[in-house]
Amino acid sequence: MDMKSTDIEKIVRQVLESMGSQGASAPKAAGPLPKTSRVAMLTKLEHFDLQEYPIPELGDDDILVKVEGCGVCGTDAHEFKRDPFSLIPVVLGHEGTGEIVKMGKNVKKDSAGKPLAIGDKVVTCMIFKDNPDITMFDLNKQNVGGADVFGLLPDDDKHLNGWFADYLLVRGGSTIFNVSDLDLDSRILIEPSAVLIHAVERAKTTGILRFNSRVVVQGCGPIGLICIAVLRAMGTENIVAVDGEAKRLEFAKLMGATEVVNFKDHKGTEALAEAVKDAFGGYLADFAFQCTGSPIAHANIYKFIRNGGGLCELGFFINGGDATINPHFDICSKEITTVGSWVYTLRDYVTTFDFLKRAKAIGLPMEKLITHKYPLEEINEALETNLKMEGLKIAIINK
Repeated sequence: MDMKSTDIEKIVRQVLESMGSQGASAPKAAGPLPKTSRVAMLTKLEHFDLQEYPIPELGDDDILVKVEGCGVCGTDAHEFKRDPFSLIPVVLGHEGTGEIVKMGKNVKKDSAGKPLAIGDKVVTCMIFKDNPDITMFDLNKQNVGGADVFGLLPDDDKHLNGWFADYLLVRGGSTIFNVSDLDLDSRILIEPSAVLIHAVERAKTTGILRFNSRVVVQGCGPIGLICIAVLRAMGTENIVAVDGEAKRLEFAKLMGATEVVNFKDHKGTEALAEAVKDAFGGYLADFAFQCTGSPIAHANIYKFIRNGGGLCELGFFINGGDATINPHFDICSKEITTVGSWVYTLRDYVTTFDFLKRAKAIGLPMEKLITHKYPLEEINEALETNLKMEGLKIAIINK
């Protein structure tokens, strides 16, 4: 049969269009993308180098995210200063968020079952690999401390492993959440806020933390301040904040603390405990949150708690050293109920989205926690600012 070239072209075009409409194997994309991405690679102690790598081909279960911003965590600062996890060279940044620009053909929903599409704003949680015990609704509330996390992965042939970059490659099997209904500042605060949602949930298991509890929060860095905000958002009215920096204590009042105590104004543990008691109108705390990471602070906090009270220790994300306590006076004779808190569960992560909306609705100035914003090329300065404790939450923002 004799066919004209125009007929052949028409048939070929129809076949190609049919393949596209049926979902060909090529990943979905938002349009032309760059071929490379910058990353901030920590190459030695206290030094990032901006390096550029090809954006790899996506697998059917992978997602490419254009990074919009990422908070600087205390863990990043520890790694920058001392490399306690022996990760160098590494692309850090795990408090990040961005926009989906490309997706593998198998990607349909996020880890909570919410649809995903090009242009959605997302955050990641953990990479669970093949651990069936950690699921979205694990009734045993196993935390995610044993899983991997983007921003703390050793460098490999993909390179786009952390949020301190232009693009992040979210591998198949990772957790990812659609948070398009939150603004950028709120999204940057999701990961640290989840730490406190988890801590408060752990505290509630003691049966001691209630709406009318007298609660002391020791340590008013970002973690302690968010702790106060979570308590206030859930309805706790009587919160005393303890810290040694006047500016942080003032911010604690904005976040919901009713009274503050500057430990620098009191000589010795007994005097400090008496000041906390006075702040509660002559009563010791029903419950305490220890957020400092200081062994001395941990040893002191038992003196702030009444007989039969409770304590949640969440300040030690790395080995900060030993604390000296007296088991008889501090724990046994007072029958203190103590819980530890480490990271979060997947359910806590999703609860955090609602907390941030609730905090905004009641007027808590969460966005003011982010006191410094740096572009990616100034990441060394950003980490130095964090180490000097010149601000609260430091963030890297991509234009």
